[in-house]
Amino acid sequence: MLRLLERHGIPASFFMPAVSALLHPGEVRDYVAAGHEVAMHGWIHERNMLLGPADERELALRAADTLEKLSGTRPVGIRTPSWDFSDHTLAITRELGLRYDSSLMADDEPYELLADGEPTGVVEIPVEWIRDDAPYLMMDRYAALRPYTPPRQVAGIWRDEFDAAYAEGGLFQLTLHPHIIGHRSRMAALAELLDHIAVHQGIWYATHAQVAEHVWKHAR
Repeated sequence: MLRLLERHGIPASFFMPAVSALLHPGEVRDYVAAGHEVAMHGWIHERNMLLGPADERELALRAADTLEKLSGTRPVGIRTPSWDFSDHTLAITRELGLRYDSSLMADDEPYELLADGEPTGVVEIPVEWIRDDAPYLMMDRYAALRPYTPPRQVAGIWRDEFDAAYAEGGLFQLTLHPHIIGHRSRMAALAELLDHIAVHQGIWYATHAQVAEHVWKHAR
């Protein structure tokens, strides 16, 4: 993944569970050294909807501190594990002073999150299952879950998503998991998609933090 991103000059956002970062600190250092963003993704990929507010807050604070220690920079954004957004997640996000969230799906373009109808100052960079590798390519050995869609067909869906976003002058955002996409046949399909994107004029590759900054700059 890092080699492919480097070849195309693409800065990415790596959303890491803090325990994963503790287990693989070298990965964190590699991301930072390559100019990528390291952002929050829970403590151990817990389900926020199953936690009480105090536990969710404690794990979020602990995760932010851990990623700051390992990466050298305080995280400015979060993608909740499994995009699981509880009634307390937004308040915790604001308490942490995060600039953006990337867990919700109310639009194709970034927007500002509201709390009880009031602006929060938190940019939402929306995700979508269509632009996620997991629904197409995951496998569970002990269940019926199998990757039925060939990688190049998945890349074809994403190409159509990009083409529509490009025609609208909008955002094209992918959610990729290194342990899912990072296999040879799947990387070949992803590389073809990036080659397709690269021939278009006026493309801006950015981290989520940079997108959030851009949104605020042009919203004022």
